[in-house]
Amino acid sequence: MIRFEQVSVQYEGTDRPTLSGVDLTVPEGELALLVGPSGVGKSTLLGAVSGLVPHFTGGVLRGRVTVDGRDTRTHKPRELADLVGTVGQDPLAHFVTDTVEDELAYGMESLGLAPDVMRRRVEETLDLLGLAELRDRPIATLSGGQQQRVAIGSVLTPHPKVLVLDEPTSALDPAAAEEVLAVLQRLVHDLGTTVLMAEHRLERVVQYADRIVLLPSPGAAPVIGAPADIMAVSPVRPPVVALGQLVGWDPLPLSVRDARRRGAELRERLAQVQLPPGPASPSLGVTPLPAPAAAPQGLIGRLLGRGPRTAPGPGADDPVTRVERLGVRRGRVEALRRVTLSVAPGETVALMGRNGAGKSTLLSTLVGMIEPTTGSVRVGGLDPARTAPRDMVRRVGLVPQEPRDLLYADTVAGECAAADSDAGAPAGSCRALVSELLPGVPDDIHPRDLSEGQRLALALALVLTARPPLLLLDEPTRGLDYAAKARLVAVLRALAADGHAIVLATHDVELAAELAQRVVILADGEVVADGPTRQVVVSSPAFAPQTAKILAPQEWLTVGQVRTALEASDPGEPTT
Repeated sequence: MIRFEQVSVQYEGTDRPTLSGVDLTVPEGELALLVGPSGVGKSTLLGAVSGLVPHFTGGVLRGRVTVDGRDTRTHKPRELADLVGTVGQDPLAHFVTDTVEDELAYGMESLGLAPDVMRRRVEETLDLLGLAELRDRPIATLSGGQQQRVAIGSVLTPHPKVLVLDEPTSALDPAAAEEVLAVLQRLVHDLGTTVLMAEHRLERVVQYADRIVLLPSPGAAPVIGAPADIMAVSPVRPPVVALGQLVGWDPLPLSVRDARRRGAELRERLAQVQLPPGPASPSLGVTPLPAPAAAPQGLIGRLLGRGPRTAPGPGADDPVTRVERLGVRRGRVEALRRVTLSVAPGETVALMGRNGAGKSTLLSTLVGMIEPTTGSVRVGGLDPARTAPRDMVRRVGLVPQEPRDLLYADTVAGECAAADSDAGAPAGSCRALVSELLPGVPDDIHPRDLSEGQRLALALALVLTARPPLLLLDEPTRGLDYAAKARLVAVLRALAADGHAIVLATHDVELAAELAQRVVILADGEVVADGPTRQVVVSSPAFAPQTAKILAPQEWLTVGQVRTALEASDPGEPTT
């Protein structure tokens, strides 16, 4: 169905190809998973299937890409629209109408399908993706995860033979991600749809793949094979695979079920070991394992000074932010109800909950973008909604779901220079943070030419330059591979150790297990759980990390904890 024959792609102004020597075939009715570190060309490979590369992106494509016999060099994207459905990393760039139902119907209308067929398929898709209650909602009012489901649904309604998906679950909560993946499985198994999908959250998808295409580095030829075989050599891997490699399981497990069946001896061994207190140590499934947080902490100390910027107001022991019985109404929707929350200096809190639960609304209220309907919000002793932004920027910083909202300059160097100036920081402070979070990004590259994960790292560096005592992050690992996520965790730990309070809204249960000391779960705008991470997530099937599911009822959260425990219990026995 999909065939690449010695394909290479090189963009204008680059000194080496983004893709080189790609030779692969994806048969009809298979789900192929495209994996690899950030920046290796996964999005370029996907774009070559839909014809967006090179017809839309520019650059030079050598070799031949065919989809169901159609050559993408001679067929433009509109001539492949009935055959290939594409969902990119940014759902907002995908929409052309205002409401959910209209968006689902638009693709079929463009292809000239009969009205009765369109109506039936819209209803089927609304039910498949859990969107029925949102059918009349304006797309602009939906959460990021809800928008992602609408984007996926809009390409499902025309019933294409091939689906190309770039991180389709990145903005979805665990339950919604499972629903989307179940739909994809049904399309593959029952309808023979061919799916080519790139995804960084391998813990969600690797067990569903028929084959894996690994791009190990920029310009390197892909490595193709069965999931277990590729995971054994991949530089990126989910926790279930990392745990299997740690204890020497062969073949490697790809799902929690497989690992639990083989984990009795490991659970028995760990039952004799005391659980470590506090947040886990870094172990985000990357080879080699990143250095501990000491080095980034030194970097933060050198660049940003010791601790967060101080401002007149509450004492050092007072909460950085205090929310009392907060209510927010947006039109007819009661987004938040009776939310009470406080965050202390140096504390890291993960906000979790299904899509549309109110996480992003709470963050927006803390930064002053939304005014409370009822209750009160204080950040550094001030009301964010009634304080000038230039005063709040030194007290609270928000990295939004869409990092491009913070990026205006033509180059990375220009963004960093502006951030240093706005924050009153020494020249080069922001650039050094970018280098720590995302090594190898040149000064003269335009932010729009960065990947989603690279733009997020740049936006985080811009916000950190001002040293705000309260740092808010909305889905901070969206688009990040395991290596970039590990670097992010190390930097955030260093900031927390220096006294910064961190609140992150996330669907990434592995990130919460690694980083957060406390988890707050929202549902329908209300706080339904608030407590230590281990206590909250282990008791929740939806929000438990893979390691916790494998080793339940014991309360181990990460592979790093298990590695440390095994090394301590038997120092002479290898655990790698």
